[in-house]
Amino acid sequence: MAEALTDRILRENRADFDAMVGHRFVQDIAAGRLPAEVFDRYLLIEGAFVETAIAIFGYAVAKADDLGDRRHLIGTLDALANEQMSYFETAFAARGLGPDPAVQADPRVVAFGDGMLAIARDGDFTAIVTAMFAAEWMYWTRCTQVRDAPMADPMLADWVEMHAAPGFAAQARWLRDRLDALGATMTEAQRDRAVAVFGEVQRLEIGFHSAAYTGASISAA
Repeated sequence: MAEALTDRILRENRADFDAMVGHRFVQDIAAGRLPAEVFDRYLLIEGAFVETAIAIFGYAVAKADDLGDRRHLIGTLDALANEQMSYFETAFAARGLGPDPAVQADPRVVAFGDGMLAIARDGDFTAIVTAMFAAEWMYWTRCTQVRDAPMADPMLADWVEMHAAPGFAAQARWLRDRLDALGATMTEAQRDRAVAVFGEVQRLEIGFHSAAYTGASISAA
Protein backbone atom coordinates (compact mmCIF):
# COMPACT_ATOMS: atom_id res chain seq x y z
CA MET A 1 0.00 0.00 0.00
CA ALA A 2 1.35 3.42 -0.97
CA GLU A 3 2.39 5.73 1.84
CA ALA A 4 -0.14 8.46 2.59
CA LEU A 5 1.15 11.88 1.60
CA THR A 6 0.82 13.35 5.10
CA ASP A 7 2.72 10.39 6.56
CA ARG A 8 5.56 11.13 4.16
CA ILE A 9 5.35 14.86 4.89
CA LEU A 10 5.60 14.31 8.65
CA ARG A 11 8.36 11.71 8.27
CA GLU A 12 10.56 13.84 6.04
CA ASN A 13 10.00 17.00 8.10
CA ARG A 14 10.29 15.33 11.49
CA ALA A 15 13.22 17.46 12.66
CA ASP A 16 11.53 20.77 11.83
CA PHE A 17 8.16 19.64 13.21
CA ASP A 18 9.72 18.42 16.47
CA ALA A 19 11.69 21.67 16.77
CA MET A 20 8.45 23.64 16.54
CA VAL A 21 6.41 21.38 18.83
CA GLY A 22 9.31 21.48 21.30
CA HIS A 23 9.88 25.24 20.95
CA ARG A 24 10.78 27.23 24.05
CA PHE A 25 7.31 28.80 23.91
CA VAL A 26 5.71 25.35 24.24
CA GLN A 27 8.17 24.23 26.92
CA ASP A 28 7.42 27.33 28.99
CA ILE A 29 3.68 26.64 28.81
CA ALA A 30 4.23 23.01 29.80
CA ALA A 31 6.32 24.08 32.80
CA GLY A 32 3.90 26.81 33.89
CA ARG A 33 6.51 29.52 33.44
CA LEU A 34 5.51 31.44 30.31
CA PRO A 35 6.12 35.13 31.13
CA ALA A 36 3.03 37.32 30.86
CA GLU A 37 4.87 39.78 28.62
CA VAL A 38 5.83 37.01 26.22
CA PHE A 39 2.21 35.88 26.01
CA ASP A 40 1.07 39.47 25.51
CA ARG A 41 3.49 39.90 22.64
CA TYR A 42 2.43 36.58 21.17
CA LEU A 43 -1.22 37.61 21.34
CA LEU A 44 -0.45 40.74 19.34
CA ILE A 45 1.39 38.94 16.57
CA GLU A 46 -0.94 35.94 16.43
CA GLY A 47 -4.05 38.13 16.53
CA ALA A 48 -2.77 40.07 13.55
CA PHE A 49 -2.00 36.87 11.69
CA VAL A 50 -5.57 35.59 12.08
CA GLU A 51 -6.58 38.36 9.68
CA THR A 52 -3.95 37.07 7.24
CA ALA A 53 -5.30 33.54 7.72
CA ILE A 54 -8.72 34.80 6.66
CA ALA A 55 -7.15 36.03 3.42
CA ILE A 56 -5.34 32.70 2.97
CA PHE A 57 -8.53 30.68 3.30
CA GLY A 58 -10.21 33.18 0.99
CA TYR A 59 -7.66 32.24 -1.67
CA ALA A 60 -8.46 28.58 -0.96
CA VAL A 61 -12.17 29.17 -1.56
CA ALA A 62 -11.39 30.90 -4.86
CA LYS A 63 -9.00 28.17 -6.00
CA ALA A 64 -11.08 25.15 -4.92
CA ASP A 65 -12.95 23.41 -7.72
CA ASP A 66 -15.14 21.28 -5.45
CA LEU A 67 -18.32 22.66 -3.88
CA GLY A 68 -17.85 20.49 -0.80
CA ASP A 69 -14.43 22.02 -0.24
CA ARG A 70 -15.84 25.51 -0.66
CA ARG A 71 -18.62 24.86 1.83
CA HIS A 72 -16.16 23.56 4.41
CA LEU A 73 -13.78 26.47 3.89
CA ILE A 74 -16.58 29.01 4.24
CA GLY A 75 -17.26 27.47 7.65
CA THR A 76 -13.58 27.83 8.47
CA LEU A 77 -13.67 31.50 7.50
CA ASP A 78 -16.67 32.02 9.77
CA ALA A 79 -14.84 30.41 12.70
CA LEU A 80 -11.76 32.55 12.13
CA ALA A 81 -13.69 35.81 11.81
CA ASN A 82 -16.28 35.25 14.52
CA GLU A 83 -14.66 32.89 17.05
CA GLN A 84 -10.89 33.28 16.95
CA MET A 85 -10.94 37.03 16.32
CA SER A 86 -13.44 37.46 19.17
CA TYR A 87 -11.02 35.70 21.52
CA PHE A 88 -8.20 38.07 20.58
CA GLU A 89 -10.40 41.16 20.79
CA THR A 90 -11.50 40.14 24.29
CA ALA A 91 -7.92 39.37 25.32
CA PHE A 92 -6.61 42.71 24.04
CA ALA A 93 -9.27 44.60 25.98
CA ALA A 94 -8.74 42.61 29.18
CA ARG A 95 -4.95 42.93 29.06
CA GLY A 96 -4.84 46.56 27.94
CA LEU A 97 -3.08 45.77 24.69
CA GLY A 98 -3.15 48.07 21.70
CA PRO A 99 -1.58 48.06 18.23
CA ASP A 100 2.21 48.07 18.39
CA PRO A 101 3.94 48.70 15.03
CA ALA A 102 7.30 47.63 16.44
CA VAL A 103 5.93 44.19 17.26
CA GLN A 104 4.47 43.72 13.78
CA ALA A 105 7.67 45.02 12.14
CA ASP A 106 9.85 42.28 13.65
CA PRO A 107 11.47 40.60 10.60
CA ARG A 108 10.43 37.15 11.81
CA VAL A 109 6.80 38.24 12.10
CA VAL A 110 6.92 39.88 8.68
CA ALA A 111 8.57 36.81 7.14
CA PHE A 112 5.87 34.52 8.47
CA GLY A 113 2.94 36.62 7.30
CA ASP A 114 4.48 37.38 3.91
CA GLY A 115 5.62 33.79 3.42
CA MET A 116 2.23 32.26 4.21
CA LEU A 117 0.39 34.79 2.08
CA ALA A 118 2.76 34.16 -0.84
CA ILE A 119 2.05 30.43 -0.70
CA ALA A 120 -1.68 31.15 -0.92
CA ARG A 121 -1.40 33.85 -3.57
CA ASP A 122 1.08 32.13 -5.86
CA GLY A 123 0.35 28.47 -5.18
CA ASP A 124 -2.54 26.21 -6.10
CA PHE A 125 -5.27 24.78 -3.86
CA THR A 126 -3.03 21.91 -2.77
CA ALA A 127 -0.29 24.29 -1.67
CA ILE A 128 -2.75 26.20 0.52
CA VAL A 129 -4.10 23.00 2.09
CA THR A 130 -0.53 21.88 2.75
CA ALA A 131 0.45 25.18 4.38
CA MET A 132 -2.59 25.27 6.63
CA PHE A 133 -2.19 21.59 7.50
CA ALA A 134 1.37 22.42 8.54
CA ALA A 135 0.17 25.20 10.83
CA GLU A 136 -2.97 23.63 12.27
CA TRP A 137 -1.60 20.13 12.79
CA MET A 138 1.26 21.68 14.72
CA TYR A 139 -1.04 23.84 16.86
CA TRP A 140 -3.34 20.93 17.61
CA THR A 141 -0.43 18.59 18.45
CA ARG A 142 1.32 20.93 20.86
CA CYS A 143 -1.81 22.26 22.57
CA THR A 144 -3.08 18.72 23.12
CA GLN A 145 0.26 17.94 24.77
CA VAL A 146 0.14 20.90 27.17
CA ARG A 147 -3.60 21.23 27.87
CA ASP A 148 -3.17 19.72 31.37
CA ALA A 149 -0.17 21.90 32.26
CA PRO A 150 -0.44 24.30 35.23
CA MET A 151 -1.62 27.66 33.84
CA ALA A 152 -2.32 30.49 36.28
CA ASP A 153 -3.32 32.80 33.42
CA PRO A 154 -6.91 31.91 32.43
CA MET A 155 -6.50 33.48 28.99
CA LEU A 156 -3.51 31.28 28.29
CA ALA A 157 -5.58 28.28 29.36
CA ASP A 158 -8.38 29.42 27.04
CA TRP A 159 -5.92 29.85 24.17
CA VAL A 160 -4.55 26.32 24.66
CA GLU A 161 -8.04 24.84 24.92
CA MET A 162 -9.18 26.67 21.78
CA HIS A 163 -6.50 24.80 19.80
CA ALA A 164 -7.05 21.45 21.50
CA ALA A 165 -10.86 21.48 21.38
CA PRO A 166 -12.82 19.01 19.22
CA GLY A 167 -13.71 21.66 16.64
CA PHE A 168 -10.10 22.61 16.01
CA ALA A 169 -9.06 18.95 16.00
CA ALA A 170 -11.70 18.24 13.38
CA GLN A 171 -10.38 21.05 11.20
CA ALA A 172 -6.79 19.75 11.49
CA ARG A 173 -7.95 16.25 10.56
CA TRP A 174 -9.96 17.58 7.61
CA LEU A 175 -6.83 19.24 6.25
CA ARG A 176 -4.87 16.02 6.73
CA ASP A 177 -7.51 13.85 5.07
CA ARG A 178 -8.06 16.29 2.21
CA LEU A 179 -4.32 16.47 1.55
CA ASP A 180 -4.06 12.68 1.53
CA ALA A 181 -6.93 12.49 -0.97
CA LEU A 182 -5.25 15.07 -3.19
CA GLY A 183 -1.93 13.28 -2.85
CA ALA A 184 -3.36 10.08 -4.31
CA THR A 185 -3.51 11.70 -7.76
CA MET A 186 -0.51 14.03 -7.56
CA THR A 187 2.68 13.60 -9.56
CA GLU A 188 5.90 12.87 -7.70
CA ALA A 189 7.03 16.45 -8.32
CA GLN A 190 3.82 17.75 -6.77
CA ARG A 191 4.26 15.49 -3.76
CA ASP A 192 7.84 16.71 -3.39
CA ARG A 193 6.54 20.29 -3.44
CA ALA A 194 4.03 19.51 -0.69
CA VAL A 195 6.82 18.09 1.47
CA ALA A 196 8.84 21.28 0.90
CA VAL A 197 5.92 23.61 1.69
CA PHE A 198 5.28 21.85 5.00
CA GLY A 199 8.91 22.24 6.03
CA GLU A 200 8.95 25.88 4.96
CA VAL A 201 5.93 26.62 7.15
CA GLN A 202 7.47 24.92 10.20
CA ARG A 203 10.63 26.99 9.85
CA LEU A 204 8.60 30.19 9.48
CA GLU A 205 6.61 29.21 12.58
CA ILE A 206 9.79 28.74 14.60
CA GLY A 207 10.89 32.29 13.83
CA PHE A 208 7.37 33.64 14.43
CA HIS A 209 7.22 32.11 17.92
CA SER A 210 10.77 33.14 18.76
CA ALA A 211 9.75 36.75 18.08
CA ALA A 212 7.55 36.66 21.18
CA TYR A 213 10.71 36.61 23.31
CA THR A 214 12.25 39.84 22.08
CA GLY A 215 12.96 42.47 24.71
CA ALA A 216 10.95 45.18 22.97
CA SER A 217 8.30 46.82 25.13
CA ILE A 218 4.60 46.41 24.45
CA SER A 219 2.35 49.41 24.05
CA ALA A 220 -0.76 49.72 26.18
CA ALA A 221 -4.10 50.48 24.61
